[in-house]
Amino acid sequence: MGDRCIFCKIVNGAESSVVYKDEICTAFMDVQPVNMGHVLIIPNKHVELICDLDDETVSHMFVIAKKINKAIRKSSLKCEGINYFLADGEAAFQEVFHTHLHCFPRYENDGFGLTFSEEYYEKPARKNLDKAANEIRKKLSSKST
Repeated sequence: MGDRCIFCKIVNGAESSVVYKDEICTAFMDVQPVNMGHVLIIPNKHVELICDLDDETVSHMFVIAKKINKAIRKSSLKCEGINYFLADGEAAFQEVFHTHLHCFPRYENDGFGLTFSEEYYEKPARKNLDKAANEIRKKLSSKST
């Protein structure tokens, strides 16, 4: 996949503004940032979905994201908060099919926001929440997880 995936190309030395790199992951500036300081943290190994990554890599990505969070807050970049965002699959708006965690600074009136459907404002019945929780709980305890 490395010959077609832009993130694999970056891991292998393509032009990018690298913030951090080790044997497990690479972090670099997003070329279309929500706000200046927007960093992407990716596994060096090409894996499309986070559920297909090993736990060590996922944990390491978040540890690096935490360090980047602290660095952004200490920098001169405008930052009143930090968002983490990981789109996992096309329906979740994943555009580059190589797992990547966004870490970007936020500040009041920065123009970024989330939109919700009207259904979001109608709280589901407890029985529906319990049913969904039960389904997930069953899969958590199965050997396939």
